[in-house]
This record gives sequence, structure tokens and C-alpha cells, in this order.
Amino acid sequence: MISAVTNAHQPEPVAGNVAPTKATAPATTNKKTTQQSSASKPADSVQISSAAQAALKETLETSAQTAREAAGGDRQAQRLIARESAAEKGQ
Repeated sequence: MISAVTNAHQPEPVAGNVAPTKATAPATTNKKTTQQSSASKPADSVQISSAAQAALKETLETSAQTAREAAGGDRQAQRLIARESAAEKGQ
């Protein structure tokens, strides 16, 4: 059976004659090393397949462009216009 932990308590550090450790050192030194290491990392790159590029292009084209393509014989554009016309008639 799974039960949730409801009253988790972490002990608080005791102040006293404790020398600063790396965990309690000033954050400015950590920021510098983080900036340097992130600058040296190569950037991620993404490659999109030609089929995905074509699908993206189809979704971004205007209705005027779709009409031109349909008039030029593009079957996909013709189906899209027919589907949109049917949707308008149904509303």
C-alpha cells in the first residue's frame, strides 16, 4: 500500500563556530563556474525530416495559396477545400 509522507522535517543547522564549507560558500563563485561551463557546451541541434517539413509547410500556408494549388491540380489542396466547404455547410 502507498502512503504519503505528511510531516517530513529536516533538521535545522546549528549556528556556531563552524567553518564555511563548499555548500555554504558564497554563491558568486558558483555562478562564475556555471557560466563558464555552460558557455563551453555545444548547442543542441534538431534535424527535421523532409516529410515533417512538408507537413509543417502545409499547415502554415494561407487559404489563397491552397486555392491556387487546388486550381493547379494539387489533390491534397482539393481535398482540404472540399473538407472546409463541407464543414461550413454543416454549421
